[in-house]
Amino acid sequence: MRVKIWGARGSVPSPGPETTRYGGNTSCVEVELSDGTILVLDAGTGIRSLGVALTPEQSRINILLTHLHLDHIQGLMFFAPLFRPTSEIVIWGPEAPDASLQDRIARYISAPLSPVEVRELPCQLSFRDSPHTEWQIGPATLRSASVTHRGPTLGYRITEGDTSLCYIPDHEPAIGTDLLRDDPDWISGFELARGATLLFHDCQYTDGEYPTHVGWGHSRLSDTLAFAHRVQAEHVMLFHHDPMHSDDFLDVFHGAAIERWVELGGHPAEVSLATERRELDAAAVNRAA
Repeated sequence: MRVKIWGARGSVPSPGPETTRYGGNTSCVEVELSDGTILVLDAGTGIRSLGVALTPEQSRINILLTHLHLDHIQGLMFFAPLFRPTSEIVIWGPEAPDASLQDRIARYISAPLSPVEVRELPCQLSFRDSPHTEWQIGPATLRSASVTHRGPTLGYRITEGDTSLCYIPDHEPAIGTDLLRDDPDWISGFELARGATLLFHDCQYTDGEYPTHVGWGHSRLSDTLAFAHRVQAEHVMLFHHDPMHSDDFLDVFHGAAIERWVELGGHPAEVSLATERRELDAAAVNRAA
């Protein structure tokens, strides 16, 4: 399972000299399965560069949206394969009681926000609610589950062979919960992430920043690491960096994460900060760290 990070920032793009190393694009992760199947996790601004990199032969693409906040869909209108008649694209996402997934996406890809309507896109495009049970795409088994964040929000788990990637970029599991002691049934996302080979998880705030952001739907460092420790993830990739966090700030943040992870009994190589354009083998990430 090959993984490439195209955007790791949260909330709003943050380009500039202060963010060149970790990147300023919002959430987008590419997963290539053993048979060449392409899965795209979220469609933040990072998906624009992914679309440019894909060849016309890579025409069958599944986009898995965790939710429809703007930082997770704002790259869709700039995704080149959408404008190729030969592309076959399926967009998966959370169901909602008020409108279909297609209608909700169309609120963004329509006037006055866009010069193009969804129905005008030349590719073969379809929209599907992510199932509440397991389903197959290529050689992988997928699961989705609702997680604690504002609005209908999903986390995803992709399993191929003995390797599993869990992606929960916007998540606040510590609300009303003791992550290290409470019963797993009370912990949002626990079953989805249990024993994952590679866990991408929200880690937007420092512990000092979090008290003024409680209930915003994002995690502080200590809660992210407590969650990863409790679910026994083999490697945790800290994700959804705050737009105000510079490269230098994130270097220090990474050091603090390693110290806390070691205190929990983990190995320093088992925790990373997501970095734009990084490529990795999900099964060998600890050896590559």
